[in-house]
Amino acid sequence: MNNPTKEKLVVEVIAAHNLMPKDGEGSSSPFAEVEFENQRLRTQVKCKDLNPVWNEKLVFHVNDVANLPYRTVEVNIFNERKSGNSRNFLGKLRVSGSSIAKEGEEIVQLYTLDKRSLFSHIRGEISLKLYLSTKEEAKAGNINDSSSVSSTTFIKQKQKKMHQAPTSTAMSLQQQQQQQLAQENKQPQQQGNPAEPNGGEIKPVVITTGPGSAIPSAGSGAGFGGGGLGFHYGGSNEFSLKETSPHLGGGSSNRDKTSSTYDLVEQMQYLYIRVVKARELSIFGGGEVMAEVKLGNYRGITKRGSSNNPEWDQVFAFSKECIQSSMVEIFVKEKEKDDFLGRIWFDLSEVPKRVPPDSQLAPQWYRMEDKKGEKSKGEVMVSVWFGTQADEAFPEAWHSKAANVHFDGLCSIKSKVYLSPKLWYLRATIIEAQDLVPGEKGSAMVRFPELSAKIQVGNQVLRTRVAQAVPNRGLSNPFWNEDMIFVVPEPFEDFLMVSIEDRVGPGRDELLGRVLIPVTAIERRTDDKPVVSKWFTLATHYSNNFAESKMVTRFGSRIHLRVSLDGGYHVLDESTIYSSDVRPTAKQLWKPHIGVLEMGILGASGLMPMKIKEGKGSSTDAYCVAKYGQKWVRTRTVIDSLMPKWNEQYTWEVFDPCTVITIGVFDNCHLDKNVAMGVGPRDSRIGKVRIRLSTLESDRVYTHAYPLLMLHTSGVKKMGELHLAVRFSCANMANVLHMYMAPLLPKMHYAQPLSVSQLETLRYQATSVVAARLSRSEPPLGREVVEYMLDHDSHMWCMRRSKANFFRLVTVLSGLIAMGRWVDSLRNWQRPVYSVMFLVFFLVFVSLPELILPTALLCMSVLGLWRFRSRPRHPPHMDTRLSHAENVYPDELDEEFDSFPTSRSGEIVRMRYDRLRSVAGRIQTVVGDMATQGERFEALLSWRDPRATFLFVVLCLIAAVAFYAVPFKVVVGLWGVYALRPPRFRSKLPSPVLSFFRRLPTKADSLL
Repeated sequence: MNNPTKEKLVVEVIAAHNLMPKDGEGSSSPFAEVEFENQRLRTQVKCKDLNPVWNEKLVFHVNDVANLPYRTVEVNIFNERKSGNSRNFLGKLRVSGSSIAKEGEEIVQLYTLDKRSLFSHIRGEISLKLYLSTKEEAKAGNINDSSSVSSTTFIKQKQKKMHQAPTSTAMSLQQQQQQQLAQENKQPQQQGNPAEPNGGEIKPVVITTGPGSAIPSAGSGAGFGGGGLGFHYGGSNEFSLKETSPHLGGGSSNRDKTSSTYDLVEQMQYLYIRVVKARELSIFGGGEVMAEVKLGNYRGITKRGSSNNPEWDQVFAFSKECIQSSMVEIFVKEKEKDDFLGRIWFDLSEVPKRVPPDSQLAPQWYRMEDKKGEKSKGEVMVSVWFGTQADEAFPEAWHSKAANVHFDGLCSIKSKVYLSPKLWYLRATIIEAQDLVPGEKGSAMVRFPELSAKIQVGNQVLRTRVAQAVPNRGLSNPFWNEDMIFVVPEPFEDFLMVSIEDRVGPGRDELLGRVLIPVTAIERRTDDKPVVSKWFTLATHYSNNFAESKMVTRFGSRIHLRVSLDGGYHVLDESTIYSSDVRPTAKQLWKPHIGVLEMGILGASGLMPMKIKEGKGSSTDAYCVAKYGQKWVRTRTVIDSLMPKWNEQYTWEVFDPCTVITIGVFDNCHLDKNVAMGVGPRDSRIGKVRIRLSTLESDRVYTHAYPLLMLHTSGVKKMGELHLAVRFSCANMANVLHMYMAPLLPKMHYAQPLSVSQLETLRYQATSVVAARLSRSEPPLGREVVEYMLDHDSHMWCMRRSKANFFRLVTVLSGLIAMGRWVDSLRNWQRPVYSVMFLVFFLVFVSLPELILPTALLCMSVLGLWRFRSRPRHPPHMDTRLSHAENVYPDELDEEFDSFPTSRSGEIVRMRYDRLRSVAGRIQTVVGDMATQGERFEALLSWRDPRATFLFVVLCLIAAVAFYAVPFKVVVGLWGVYALRPPRFRSKLPSPVLSFFRRLPTKADSLL
């Protein structure tokens, strides 16, 4: 032994998270087993706990500290069965000795559990601390010796005592944990800043930000102490969906006419003041006049009007929760003067209440008072009433919470409804051209012209290939016959420009002619019947005025085109997975709607501060955007609130139940004066929620708080919760069920299908067109908002999404794998009774094959009815575990947020490229193995191996005669009995058929 300092290896097993249930009852009783240099120790067993917390120290002898970097520490987690001697594998971990820290520098490290074999079904993580210590005493030994047996019996006795006296045991465990955490928390006070974990081996912890602290205190029991770093796992409560119970429509005790229309939101009371105009004002010298509404500390000012009978017609809304005065005052003032020309006031106890759909309250003339309280000559027309957010004046009203917003930014805080432009596919077929004249004299005789056509619509540009030489056609008559498809919005304002160019040198194209076609003049079609092609004269003289672009020539170059606006397609502006509308463009092809979607956007809670305002600290100005079909809705912006309440209700017509509505929350960054003038940052993303309508029950109101999750470079963060009330109503259930049998997309997508690459390109063009049109609205819906709602960047590759999709596929195939294991267990006669029953049923189905299909269908029906009780009660939401967002390497996140093309250094790009090559190498091997098996099947009859093919042909002839003589039922029955024979009658060697198949040749021998 070469360890003069008698240092010991300490492995602190802190906890495990999200283990796989393997006890048959939806849980596990895990324990950890650690092995180092032929020494094995284990922790206690945590009964029925998928997130066990051990906090145990296992101490090992170290023979030679110098050789420690070349040693490994193996950690295995098992589930202890009730039988006692057997156990299930839950995961393993191998830690290199080079990552073991010195005493005082240890930190908690989070590792992902690995599989033992390819077919191991495990999941979860484990947190450990590994360090060298001279203070601890080793208790090493073999797991099978007497000391370990006594420790096991002690654990079992302790478990029995826990059942007998749970109160005292729980208190003692809490005291032990508190003592351990108190000792561990003393270290960072002595050492200062803790050491950072190694980014190459340690996966980051989920950073969660909610209403409370993301890192719990040591005494709370939710964190794991060590090095001053607290861990908080994103468990089911943090990122899960929560059902809420809001008082919709004012509650059961406050039902009125408003609840008939606004029954999916909570009623919010407002004081409305409408200032219309004034007359008979005594002003000397003229000037501009404005009205001021004052309620307690709140003050609203109208726009400026002329001194001669000014008209304002503005509505002010004051939330009833913010009213701190018993009266409201209205002043009429001159511009930039403190003195008022007159005033009126109203006692709030005398203000009437208006309930829609009653007509609006008629404004009245009121004579104003002067400074002395006496009636003056001037009058002002005003109406005052109490109402709710269902009032018609609510969307355009000035709100009291917007008192500090600059006047130019007021338009960006109002609620609005937007409509996406109707999008068409413009199909242009470039057939041929005739009589093209080269621009350079004699150039056609020296070289072969490289002629191509460039088609441009707006900012969309496509090119044909270079025309190839065709027999019986001259060099000036190129032939292409290529289709080009573009996205154009209504109203049509663009031109289709077709240019013929000749490549005369590298990066140098010579224009031979062009033609401009207004999109409004293009023929529309709704089916797959081709339109008539036309010849167009190419202009060779150009001017700014299209009408004057003519030139008198003895003959003209021509181009043959077939152009049409295809209205039978649905122009995809969002991913087909999250599509909210699948109707064709042409309105005459639309079918009646099958239902109505109603959504109440109640509010949000626990939002993260998004910006810092001068003199106010951090704040958030949140608004919500919902998109379904062509209809976009935007709620009003709630100023300076981390718990905004919108309580706005919207309705959409539903034409297909298998569609998705998307709701996003954003922070308004256009409220400052400089930003309102067009200078400033873009609106920040807070989170997004998707709801698939087919997962909702008809006429049921779903009230839930959806977690708003965002993936940042530091990990996944919870930005808050969005409170929604959703109801999907359908008048005729037969129409809804009939839609499940109809094609998902319109007929044109199947009559003249578009390729996947075409659809992706056209989708990004459509997204750009929609973003450009909505940004021209008032208030504008920013491009960043539209692109985020339409998943504009979902096509970018990242390692995290690749892992998530791979494990989704593994989950789908896990059922088949489990069925194969079950059949294999029957073949091995592990449970003889089940094997005999399976053999009997097999023989019955072989003798009566007409029962196979009815029995299978009946079993699926019974299984579906049985699972009806455990059906999902809540709509789906963003799943961080399914997305592999909880446990992701920092470099993978940095790669996902990298721009395209990359902006990282060459070393990082080289490292990522090598990693991608290693992953692609594994995929290459799997694809090669699959190709090998297929080539072996082809080799059966290819005579590549003449002896193998001869043997296969002879066996096929013999089998054909045998199968002709023997009934097929008997053959299948004998094969089943032979395959299900007990293991004692089977050999461990592979079957002759499999050995013959593996000997067949493949084309792998011919690969370089």
